Amino acid sequence: MIKGLNRLSTLKSKMVNSERHKGQCVACLSRDSIDGLCRLCRADLPVNVWHCRCCALPLPYSGAERLCGDCLASPPPFDLSLIPWRYQYPVDSMISRYKYGGQRKFARPLIADFARYLGSALEERSNEKPDILIPSPMLASRRRARGFNQARDIAERLGVALSIPVGADILRRTKKVQAQRGLGREARLANLTGVFKACGPVPDRVAIVDDVVTTGATTRALASALQEAGALHIQVWALARTPG
Repeated sequence: MIKGLNRLSTLKSKMVNSERHKGQCVACLSRDSIDGLCRLCRADLPVNVWHCRCCALPLPYSGAERLCGDCLASPPPFDLSLIPWRYQYPVDSMISRYKYGGQRKFARPLIADFARYLGSALEERSNEKPDILIPSPMLASRRRARGFNQARDIAERLGVALSIPVGADILRRTKKVQAQRGLGREARLANLTGVFKACGPVPDRVAIVDDVVTTGATTRALASALQEAGALHIQVWALARTPG
């Protein structure tokens, strides 16, 4: 069995055997759940088993290098992506209800499982633990309209679970741009040119935190800004990755 799947399977077993955080499943309303998901609904989550080791793009195969075409042709300014799920049902629905509907109960099981996944991954890579978590910034007007920045919310919860500080004000958006939805990869990259800027000192090891990575254009732009500010080792942490 592949290492990533082994890790998630082990974490699932530990959660099923735990008596903490029992309650109602947000998916099927079962009363026998851990952190908001029952055993059967948790088993339905689309694990990102085979993926590019750099950007976590889901791949139809496994290989020694496991790099996607984009990362081979144009290596991104980050070193590693830790993204446990594919952005498919039911993860896509859970994130949408959380992100656009403000229903945090749908994010709670994903963030709790994500924290365990990251904790296990960092045990294997003890020398790669980030010095700080940096959430993807959001325009103030959009944050007011939505009520919160989901990337910051995720980063703060992970920071508490993993004992890593959060630098919510290190990066900022310098201007408003066209919405990324509906744009292709090249258009997204062009749309984000010069949008992000580091506002303070950046440590050597950082992790960018977001909810979903789509084409990777935003994470490339964020990582480039952090690299220009002095970051040497950059990771990307997100709940889910779109298949393509």
